[in-house]
Amino acid sequence: MRGLFVLPSHLLRLALCAALVLVASCGRTGTGERDGASPPGAPTGVTATAGTATSVHVMWNTTARADVYEVYRGTTKVRDVPGSQHMVDVTGLRPSTPYVFTVRARDAEGRPGPRGRQVRARTPAAVADDHSAPTRPSAPHGRAVGDRAVQLSWSASTDDRGVASYDIHQGNAKIHSVNGSQTAAVVTGLRPATAYSFTVRARDAAGNVSPAAPAVRVTTPGTEDGRATAPTGFRARGHRADGAYYVDLSWVPPRVDGEITEYEIHLDGRPATSLVFGGDAPRDRATYGFYVGRHAGVSHRVRVRAMLPDGTWGGFSTERTVTTGQGR
Repeated sequence: MRGLFVLPSHLLRLALCAALVLVASCGRTGTGERDGASPPGAPTGVTATAGTATSVHVMWNTTARADVYEVYRGTTKVRDVPGSQHMVDVTGLRPSTPYVFTVRARDAEGRPGPRGRQVRARTPAAVADDHSAPTRPSAPHGRAVGDRAVQLSWSASTDDRGVASYDIHQGNAKIHSVNGSQTAAVVTGLRPATAYSFTVRARDAAGNVSPAAPAVRVTTPGTEDGRATAPTGFRARGHRADGAYYVDLSWVPPRVDGEITEYEIHLDGRPATSLVFGGDAPRDRATYGFYVGRHAGVSHRVRVRAMLPDGTWGGFSTERTVTTGQGR
């Protein structure tokens, strides 16, 4: 069963508390966090790739309200990563050893969210006295996959002891790593209508790094008007129960690379509440209902937008108007 955590604003705090009763009666749980805010959600898109015989590269999608990310090896916390970053190289590991990693976000008040899924990586065997770097990756190619992702590919490097991983750089910053057996990767969290430059380097188990492959330049399509990231199929209807009026919403989540777990609802032009879905977030159609008052004939404008996997707000849905006492 999906859990739904509600973040009411100070204007609708009492009204939305009443709405929690309605949501729970429809088969979903609802809990209100103190101070009108919930902890961050579980990081999504977590991956772990062995970079050398003694290091693993762990990365994840940006999480809303994250001030710090806690990275765990098994049950041991090994790193705190600033909320502005979403990757880390965990070093000091043993060669030829399997490891399990998890990541969780902590907000500015110190409240931790749930951990993301477990990911596994095995470090390769140690290689003594290896000072020879792999050859440069060749024939790099890139293409946009939608307006927020790029797919990169290249021809494999060679190394006298074997390639352990490939590092992907955006400009001068390392942004991703994949296993040495892979010659392709998808870079996500990009912006529409933006020019990017990527390079790839090969790394062996001893940490020797190849020269960079020729830069791949890709411009993502689309515009920044928000249409590509707005929820679609937005519907709003009112109903009456126990002498009060409620608005029931439903929408189709925007099609982006990664999972969307948080939405913000605007009522009459102002933010009214934020929704954080726990467990499996809806992919086909999301629904939510909330209390708006006890008087008939009152019209409300409502719209919704999604927190994207890169930590930014997407575009708004079409705005709908609902009048209490009309409809079912």
